[in-house]
Amino acid sequence: MKPASTTKKTKALVQTVRTQRPSHGFPIVGIGASAGGLEALEQFFENMPKENGMAFVVIQHLDPNHVGIMPELLQRTTKMKVVQVTDHLKVQPNHVYVIPPNKSMSLLKGSLFLFEPIEQRGLRLPIDHFFQSLAEDQQEKSIGIVLSGMGSDGSLGLKAIKEKKALYWCKTL
Repeated sequence: MKPASTTKKTKALVQTVRTQRPSHGFPIVGIGASAGGLEALEQFFENMPKENGMAFVVIQHLDPNHVGIMPELLQRTTKMKVVQVTDHLKVQPNHVYVIPPNKSMSLLKGSLFLFEPIEQRGLRLPIDHFFQSLAEDQQEKSIGIVLSGMGSDGSLGLKAIKEKKALYWCKTL
């Protein structure tokens, strides 16, 4: 059984994400998690309605030799369609996309692109890399969440998302 405080925090996070939807297009939510972040991801998606108008991209730190079963595990907790990303995949609302093991990923013109990691195994920052491309591509429609991570991975990407949103809000005032 999950502690009540954890469930309340998860529901609050889901509500915060739901209220940040822009008036046009649909937001893309990048979610960073360490290899041990499955429970947090499950709680998040259990509380996210199927028809929410957003797309979710899960970037997880995985062993390069790990077999990618995350889509199947998350599919048990959500009614949204959950898929493992393939190269040049167009992002659609009400879907969950999961990075495959031993890949880096970026977003360009609303499509996901996979490539071989450039960094050495211990120095990879896949969450930062994806969040930065998300911020650049989606501007004010980008949302970043770090549920758990390795070191500081995700912090630079969150900063990029925040800067794009701040720039957008300044332009619209």
